[in-house]
Amino acid sequence: MKAMVFTRYGSPDVLALQEVTKPAPGDDDVLIKVRATSVTSAECTMRRGKPLWGRVILGLSRPRKRMRTLGLEVAGEIESVGRNVRRFRRGDQVFGFTGFTLGACAEYARLPEKGSLALKPVNLTYEEAAAVVDGASTALFFLRDKANVQRGQKVLVNGASGSIGTYAVQLAKHFGAEVTGVCGTGNLELVRSLGADKVIDYTREDFTLGGETYDVIFDTVTKSSFFRCRGALKDDGCYLPTAGLMNNVLMLWTSMTGGRRVMTGMSVEKNEALSFLRELVEAGSLKVVIDRRYRLEQAADAHRYVEAGHKIGNVVITLE
Repeated sequence: MKAMVFTRYGSPDVLALQEVTKPAPGDDDVLIKVRATSVTSAECTMRRGKPLWGRVILGLSRPRKRMRTLGLEVAGEIESVGRNVRRFRRGDQVFGFTGFTLGACAEYARLPEKGSLALKPVNLTYEEAAAVVDGASTALFFLRDKANVQRGQKVLVNGASGSIGTYAVQLAKHFGAEVTGVCGTGNLELVRSLGADKVIDYTREDFTLGGETYDVIFDTVTKSSFFRCRGALKDDGCYLPTAGLMNNVLMLWTSMTGGRRVMTGMSVEKNEALSFLRELVEAGSLKVVIDRRYRLEQAADAHRYVEAGHKIGNVVITLE
């Protein structure tokens, strides 16, 4: 089968389309014929071998052999199942998250039956289904599971036009919050169309100096900091950063000091989230935003585009 492989860390030029061995499902696995995957900022970071501590998982000097094919989000069709598998059967249309095994940027991907995998929403294409996995589940993890957003609260989403932000705006509205989206000039109308009550153009206004205070500030692009945002948080408000090693220290510190808090973490197990999101999508309550589509052999171009930092919503790779 064909797969987009990288054997060393570096720029998108390290990606190469290669013929590799097609995986065979074990007794507890499913084999998915991949129809679509995506390129995320997280994968671009992995490809560069950043942050350095991440190489403990990826490989110290070069990617480990089992992690040389990127691809976190997957949508496709079950081609075969192991003899112990009961959740899925051949022909099922599924979408899911490969997690630390990666591997979706290929014609076939193997996942454990108990992995982050669910039946695809019936009203989405494969491309849309792949694009709803990580961004939406990450937004759900932070807003529902970490911050417990409630009706009537005020939520600010920084990076509201990105792959996490577009879902965060919609989910915060779904939970009944008053939502402010922060994005660039060209994306103001998009963010409004997703349900934001207010929008702030970051090129013209610094939301930390605007005088408004929020129950939750969700920084989906890690362009701010807790200390910059403290003045824009209510006394018991929380700051949600999606990344940053120091934020884990701040989370511990603020949990002991009381008042304004930092809450962070990582959502890896996504089974429940995928089922929740499928219900929202099928009910027409969650919209997928796709910026660009690329073919498998164009994965390096997709990485260049994502790495430039101007994508809107999601960038997908289609294998159909």
